[in-house]
Amino acid sequence: MNETSTAPAPERARRRGRLSGVGRVLVAVYGVLALAATGRSLVQIVERFDEAPIAYGLSAFAALVYILATVALVRPGRVWYRVAWATIAFEFTGVIVVGLVSVLRPDLFPDDTVWSYFGMGYLFIPLVLPPLGMWWLARHPVAGNGAEADAREGE
Repeated sequence: MNETSTAPAPERARRRGRLSGVGRVLVAVYGVLALAATGRSLVQIVERFDEAPIAYGLSAFAALVYILATVALVRPGRVWYRVAWATIAFEFTGVIVVGLVSVLRPDLFPDDTVWSYFGMGYLFIPLVLPPLGMWWLARHPVAGNGAEADAREGE
């Protein structure tokens, strides 16, 4: 049996609520973005790192952020909920900062990163996804008090 089927009914409903409908789409998009950013950064770093080390390093870092956000959105519990908030807020800050710098000082980025020009190379998904993720997390907070939620996390 899987973990969800052995959990109490209210816990199963809570997990389904956060990971159903829009939540599943959100996790799927984060997963695809994590794969795309990881693949892109690995190719860039292996083939031509010396051409734009900052840009390629930022793409690799963004990939790690997307991987952690994806895992945090899927995992239950208060700690993972907080990790999801932190990674998504960090991602949004990165998209805004790198996006602004790439517009104002394009000479600093001889090649694009995942977050350059506010994620233009990824159809602006990196700009739109974090606000959607934060909205989703705000609508689906971890239920129960801290000790109770942390105890469930270990189940």
